[in-house]
Amino acid sequence: MPHDSLRRFKADFFQALAHPTRIAIVELLREGELSAGALIERLGVEQANASQHLTVLRSKHIVVNRKVGNQVFYSVRDPLITEVLDVMRRYFYAHLTEGQAMLDEMKSEAVTLG
Repeated sequence: MPHDSLRRFKADFFQALAHPTRIAIVELLREGELSAGALIERLGVEQANASQHLTVLRSKHIVVNRKVGNQVFYSVRDPLITEVLDVMRRYFYAHLTEGQAMLDEMKSEAVTLG
């Protein structure tokens, strides 16, 4: 069934992004490619840890890499990927704003009742 293939693709995509470090990598690459060394430095993680996360992102075609001598440079495969993260940020802030409004209302009621 074609819908099942699309759902599996979506699930695999979100599974690949289901770690804060992998999201941080994609966000760092938003402005353009960076070397593995620059990513490791900016993330503040061990080389082995960054390598594991980059492998996941490469295997799901979220990032691509190119070698220049002994350096490896990474970039986001498609700008649409960063747009997905932008939508999630807006979703997060919308719900954060709703939660804050609810807390403000509860405080107001507590003052009125108390």
